[in-house]
Amino acid sequence: MKHTESKARTPFRRRHMLQLSTIALAAFAALPAVHAQAQAWPTKPITLVVPFPPGGPTDMVARVLAQNVSEQLGQSMIVDNKPGANGNIGNAFVAKAAADGYTVLYNTSSIALSPALYKKLSYNVNTELAPVVLTAVVPLALVVNPDKVKANTVADYVQFAKAQNGRISYGSAGNGNVTHLAAFQFAQHFGIEATHVPYKGSAPADVDLVAGQIDFLTDTINSVSAFIKDGKLKLLAVSTPKRLPNFPQAPTLAESGMTGYESGAWQGVMVPVKTPKDVVDRLNTAFNKALKDPEVLKKLAIQSTEPLGSTPAEYGAYVKKEIARWDSVVKSTGVSLD
Repeated sequence: MKHTESKARTPFRRRHMLQLSTIALAAFAALPAVHAQAQAWPTKPITLVVPFPPGGPTDMVARVLAQNVSEQLGQSMIVDNKPGANGNIGNAFVAKAAADGYTVLYNTSSIALSPALYKKLSYNVNTELAPVVLTAVVPLALVVNPDKVKANTVADYVQFAKAQNGRISYGSAGNGNVTHLAAFQFAQHFGIEATHVPYKGSAPADVDLVAGQIDFLTDTINSVSAFIKDGKLKLLAVSTPKRLPNFPQAPTLAESGMTGYESGAWQGVMVPVKTPKDVVDRLNTAFNKALKDPEVLKKLAIQSTEPLGSTPAEYGAYVKKEIARWDSVVKSTGVSLD
């Protein structure tokens, strides 16, 4: 009886085993295809969103890195400028984009300032954007128009500015930008009464300072260096802990009365939060490699830009630390944009 029952079940068992084998073979065959798909990225051009205007300090660094990364990945990395609202238009665009690795954000320190400055943002940097790499930091420069004021030092300018009784103005790359807060801190520290004039990026602010439409700026050094070398702007101080090799004659703001002061416009790369880890890792590797390339380093040195580099986790921790730091600075200055 047992023997007969076993025989009766044999065809069913054979069919069942055959089905399982077929399924297993199909799954096994699919594995290389999935692996190949992951390894294939990128199969088309990548858009690198720069949330500031073309020709500005952020754009200048982004294009140098994008060219090198394009060569490494074998696909074009197209820079797409989406300026406005202190970088928040471009930041939000990437935060809401498809998380497929083809839309990448080249962000600046403004992304860490905005949560403290704006009560309502259309994106959340902590939950909608994922860190890739910290790329570089650009020092800030305190500059004035030499035709408008004969100041050779910070002390000279402070004396001049105070004598104007509030009739001076300073520009910035936009409301809430680091160039805005740095100038505000400078004026506040020395008791200077001045009106803030925000621009859509550094370039138009620089042009207006050269034209004498505003009185001073704390802008990124790579944005104003050409004007300084041409004698159209006077460099009074820099925001770094040490003097810059390209401008050794210029003291630091810390040397000039703002003891312990240090600031800069740092930059990095982020992607939509659900972007696959292997894509994030490849982008991280490519940007870190670019930041060590001799040709890239030469171009960044001309801009007085310091290359950095990091892991995604390190950059994520850095952004959170900067958000907390600038939240404290904003509260102490009383600046609000809402």
